[in-house]
Amino acid sequence: MRIVVQRVTQASVTIDGSIKGQIGLGLLLLAGFTPDDTDEDLKWIAGKVAQLRIFGDSEGKMNLSVQDVQGDMLVISQFTLFANTKKGNRPSYIGAAPPPIAIPLYEKFIVYLEEAFGKKVQTGEFGADMKVALLNDGPVTIVIDSKNKE
Repeated sequence: MRIVVQRVTQASVTIDGSIKGQIGLGLLLLAGFTPDDTDEDLKWIAGKVAQLRIFGDSEGKMNLSVQDVQGDMLVISQFTLFANTKKGNRPSYIGAAPPPIAIPLYEKFIVYLEEAFGKKVQTGEFGADMKVALLNDGPVTIVIDSKNKE
């Protein structure tokens, strides 16, 4: 599993002209899955994201988590995180999990994230044509890959 974490002051996802999910201060998460991702991968990233200290404290140092600042999370599925660009100019997505595998992983990840976070998260819709708007704060953008946890 690979996730892009963006610290935001606001973010939203629109599908067919309607807002599906939106948050104020918090984290926008772009989540991609591979066929060999396990429950352990999903739980590890969920715990890591919930505790990630990337918000400023009273001295301006990144010492606070999204929980500490009472922020929210918006999770968007994004298979393109596993694009392979080694050959040619058209990326290959063969490393990304196909929908029958990715959808259950995405749904489980949301459950694990809500457990680690302690509250409901906002989401997009798997496979939909989504328009994501955000105001990146900092900017702070971090990539976490479950294959690099050791």
